[in-house]
Amino acid sequence: MSSAPDELLIFKLLGPIEVIGAQEQVQVPPGRQQTILGALLLEANRVVSMDQLIDLVWEHTPPSTARAQIQICVSALRREFSRVGVDALIETRQPGYLLRVAGDRIDTFLFERRVADSDAAVRQGRLEEAATTLRSALALWRGPALGGAAATLHNKALRLDEKRLSVLENCIDIELLLGRHHALIGELQSMVTEHPLRERPRGQLMLALYRSGRQSEALDVYRAGRDLFIEHLGLEPSDQLRKLETAILTDDEVLRLDQEKTVPVTVQNVVSPHQLPATIADFIGRQDVVARMLSVLSGDHMSMPVVNISGKAGIGKSALAVHVAHRVATERYPDGQLYCDLRGTQAQSATPAEVLGRFLSALGAVGSTLPDGVDERADMYRSMLANRRVLVVLDDAGSESQVHQLLPGSPTCGVIVTSRARLTGLAGSHLVDVDFMDSDDALELLGRIIGTQRLQSEPVAAAALVDVVGGLPLALRIIGARLAARTHWSLASMVGRLADERHRLDELVHGDMVVRASLSLTYDGLEPDTCRVMRLMSLLEAESLPVWTASALTDDERNRGFDLLERLVDAQLLDVVGSDVTGLPRYRFHDLIRLFAKEQLAGHEEPDAQLASVERVAGGWLAMAEQAHQRLYGGDFTVLHGTGRRWQPHGPYVDQVLQDPLGWLESERPNICAAVLQAADAGLDELAWDLAITLVTLFETRSYLDDWQQTHERALDATRRAGNKRGTAALLCSLGSLHHSQRRMEAARTALEPALELFTELDDSHGLALVRRNLGLLEYNEGRPELATRIFEQSLTGFKRVGDVVGQAYVVSQLAQLSLDRGEHELAVEQLRGALGMCREISSPRVEAQVLYRLGGAMLVQGRYEQAQQLITSVLGMVQRSGDTVGESYALHSLGLIHGRMRMFAEAGRLLRRAIRLCEENLDRVGAARIRLDLAQLVSQRGETFHAIAIVEQAMMTFQELRLALWESKALAVLEKIAADNPLPATVTSNGGAR
Repeated sequence: MSSAPDELLIFKLLGPIEVIGAQEQVQVPPGRQQTILGALLLEANRVVSMDQLIDLVWEHTPPSTARAQIQICVSALRREFSRVGVDALIETRQPGYLLRVAGDRIDTFLFERRVADSDAAVRQGRLEEAATTLRSALALWRGPALGGAAATLHNKALRLDEKRLSVLENCIDIELLLGRHHALIGELQSMVTEHPLRERPRGQLMLALYRSGRQSEALDVYRAGRDLFIEHLGLEPSDQLRKLETAILTDDEVLRLDQEKTVPVTVQNVVSPHQLPATIADFIGRQDVVARMLSVLSGDHMSMPVVNISGKAGIGKSALAVHVAHRVATERYPDGQLYCDLRGTQAQSATPAEVLGRFLSALGAVGSTLPDGVDERADMYRSMLANRRVLVVLDDAGSESQVHQLLPGSPTCGVIVTSRARLTGLAGSHLVDVDFMDSDDALELLGRIIGTQRLQSEPVAAAALVDVVGGLPLALRIIGARLAARTHWSLASMVGRLADERHRLDELVHGDMVVRASLSLTYDGLEPDTCRVMRLMSLLEAESLPVWTASALTDDERNRGFDLLERLVDAQLLDVVGSDVTGLPRYRFHDLIRLFAKEQLAGHEEPDAQLASVERVAGGWLAMAEQAHQRLYGGDFTVLHGTGRRWQPHGPYVDQVLQDPLGWLESERPNICAAVLQAADAGLDELAWDLAITLVTLFETRSYLDDWQQTHERALDATRRAGNKRGTAALLCSLGSLHHSQRRMEAARTALEPALELFTELDDSHGLALVRRNLGLLEYNEGRPELATRIFEQSLTGFKRVGDVVGQAYVVSQLAQLSLDRGEHELAVEQLRGALGMCREISSPRVEAQVLYRLGGAMLVQGRYEQAQQLITSVLGMVQRSGDTVGESYALHSLGLIHGRMRMFAEAGRLLRRAIRLCEENLDRVGAARIRLDLAQLVSQRGETFHAIAIVEQAMMTFQELRLALWESKALAVLEKIAADNPLPATVTSNGGAR
């Protein structure tokens, strides 16, 4: 016998809750701590979620501080365990806590272990040992289970108490078979008095009295029971009890111990069913999931192990369930396996009463003994499975309510449930999410169906087939079956058939395997508003979508989007792929499910309604991007806006996500760029150009030059088609800035000059100020400072006219640079201090950093190195905190120059190389080349002439490739200076060769 001695117990639940430490007993205060401890012990070595604990402590009215109070209680328990030396740990495990303790240290586990040992002894005919073991199990009880615990644990306590009664009745059955009827009479009389409506102990008392020669008393016990049943229940005693009365009246020999027969009322003839479907011969992959399920179903448990497999239609849930069931059936569940397809996704799902009828029949109950009511059937089912080792597989469950009454009550049984929903309401169940196959497993599955030689002959096409269905096993099996049936088809031809998204679901059909039909079963079971949000979500092409987009799609002012999306998640039609800074989930479709949703969209939503949904979502992105820009620049400065309709997401949500406006723009960049393209394609030109322009805040800060160009060119197509002159001018102006930043001067002029003409025609002062600012930069960088000065002054006048303070500060800082170039250092400093004051007046930290950078440059030119270092160091901190990588490269470059002037060559070189790397990461080739010229001069000062020349020539290649003549001439000047400062033995050519 494997049972542990009672003195090893630490936790006692079979009576008042007790905790015994190495030094003394722990006093767990009644109330919250006792409830939490009881819940953790009942699920020992398994995670209990925070939500479950909150429900147990406060039921349906938790306070706002509920989570904090639970944490305080857990901390108190941990401290007390540590103080008195309790050999157990309470670990924090998402989504709650896990109490880790050896099973034989808890009396509930020890009770179950001894009951299981007794069952094994009965099967082997060792009745004396079985009875002794059960009595030792029953001796663990000190009163009602969980005595003194909160009312919310009452149902769990009742289940334990019911288990005790059932085990006691089993024990008496065995002892009656051993002839101990005289000794049992007193105990049975007490049981009947305490549980007068319970038939089994009444029958046992009748039998004990009869065998003790007290036939009349046995019949009196029956008659008293019959009167009680009629009075309280309106029912006659059961057939079994009536048959026992008849047997006593007729002195039936079947009741005598010298007959090798069982007693009909107390021992049931339970058969061993084996209902599992055949396992799949080509089951592939899922090793981690299979191992986890085997561990749960094969381990020792204080409560019944339940595995809930959830996943999408066609993901392979049933195949996994049957595969694992076969793996554990023979060794762990030798008393049988029950299986039923619950048809939870179909219109006519199996009812609990229907399934219980099937299971009871399979277990040996004859038709005449089957109760009519579902509760009575559930009671009989649990009784027949008590202490037996049976595995129950419930396939395609629709909800918790369909499953609850089908769960055995014995921890010796195990349960596997498959469902498209996550049945989190099944207390204590182990949730197993089944995901799509990875490419290696998917290819292996396809190879097993069509043959590895055929697979290996077209490896590229095989990989494309796996990719096009996203690793969905049902789709892979359909493809494999179609190819296996048509050996003359190439894999490439199948790829071609699946290439057209409009007909892809039509191709994924073979016999009774149909992807569309599988998805329809789930979709058709949804409520109409959930179906609609699923259809509309398919409109949006994005990597992941935040909650508010669902409300925008449906124009829902009640913010019910989260609830609707979570219903889709529960139905496995939508995936959660992370969360945003608010903690709210982000969602994404699997490609095949999106195609299905698009099919439904075409059939249910009018084109005008679809366009309105797209417009609201684009308007939502614009409203938030607009606010992000305002927070970065201190207002609506240096940006033009159009008349596109905004849609405002929930205010508190916006405030939370825009606490870091640049970070939010970064995180949503793929979505907002996609919104620009979709708005442009849909003819929403005002939204398209406005959103594209607003995104430049992010594009120029993080050097997303490809996004900048793509969004602007697509929006430009839309504005030109619509004859939208202002939008066209704004986009051309911004494209000019992009081309200028890439040192594509000719392209910049080609964009800026038409923009100037359009803004002049429209008499748009703000637009004119912006385009002149960009033209001034162009003239400056092409070596025409006088013209640049005049254009900057015109731009400054325009910014003043429209009240664009940041625009003014930027242009003043450019004029200051021109003053520096002319040697007018004091004037430049004065101008920069004026620009700095403008930025601080309206709190525009980004432009403030740019002005401080120029002020640091002015200090450097004046030889005020320490002040320059202080200013640029502060700039570096500002840009690093905001994530401005372009600004960081400028600051590092400037700091490198300052350290070089201070003859701190090693540090200067390190800073310049960091700046080059950052420019290259930002795809700023010109910036990297410019810094190389300074690095080369630094290296030359250290006497490394050949290295310095190589650095200059690397920069020269960039200038020549991009046709930047001005910078090419500067590079040549640096080469000449290096050669002059460090004469070489031979003349060195511009390409580094000696002659």
